[in-house]
Amino acid sequence: MAEGSAEGTAAGTAGGNEAPGGSPIGVGIDVGGTGIKVGKVDLDSGRVLGERIYVKTPSPSTPDAVAETIAGVLREMEWTGPVGIALPTVIHKGVAQIAYNIDESWIGTDVEELLSRHLPDNLALTLNDADAAGIAESYYGAAKGRKGLTLLLTLGTGIGSALLLDGRLVPNSELGHVLVRAFDESSIDETEHLAAPSLKEKNGWTLEEWAARIDSVLRQLEHILWPRLIVLGGGISEDSESWFPLLTNRTEVVAATRQNDAGMIGAAAYAAADGGIIDISSVFS
Repeated sequence: MAEGSAEGTAAGTAGGNEAPGGSPIGVGIDVGGTGIKVGKVDLDSGRVLGERIYVKTPSPSTPDAVAETIAGVLREMEWTGPVGIALPTVIHKGVAQIAYNIDESWIGTDVEELLSRHLPDNLALTLNDADAAGIAESYYGAAKGRKGLTLLLTLGTGIGSALLLDGRLVPNSELGHVLVRAFDESSIDETEHLAAPSLKEKNGWTLEEWAARIDSVLRQLEHILWPRLIVLGGGISEDSESWFPLLTNRTEVVAATRQNDAGMIGAAAYAAADGGIIDISSVFS
């Protein structure tokens, strides 16, 4: 099913973990530039169970250092079931291709070989972090059951993207790095260099000043893609009532229901599906 998959042991594919109500449990991991989030996920409801684990991303965030950090957390959890790992990279034919918010040594890394060495007791799969959020929102959240093209953007340090066509993921879109016009049309730059929420604090913009910039980006993207729905996630989406009314683009905009947990949830579902625990073929096959 997945690029970046690694062979797991019998224990890894068996799973055997259930929530109190009998729902299957998965584990999802979301690797960011500063922190790694790990959570157990109720795979029926798409909700994180209990407190998520947070550890600092190693510095430098080399493939072996990140993989060993993840392995350490899984050992402490005594988890041998499938695990999904959302990474800030594109994995194509099993190899990491880019490294925007992670160490450059990831570029060219054979991710299958990396995981088989560090996580021999788990069926471990990786995918792009925004794609993981897209799976979560399509299968459990704001984009569930929506027809046509949905554009999901994760707004944080940068801007990640996922495209969903009739609910099915079109993997590895990188719209955060598409060149668009600046808000004042004075220059052209990547979308995340012009409107990522991290720039709001860095430049001292008010919420209204930042919202005008993301609005400009949305209008340009929708002119190219003509989506039926835009889903916005990331921490700033929690305050959507304060700035969504400032948007002037034509497409319906909704907040991601899983917010900052979406990467973990989508990654957990992705791995569990590959292990035969759940069926998300309506989203990804």
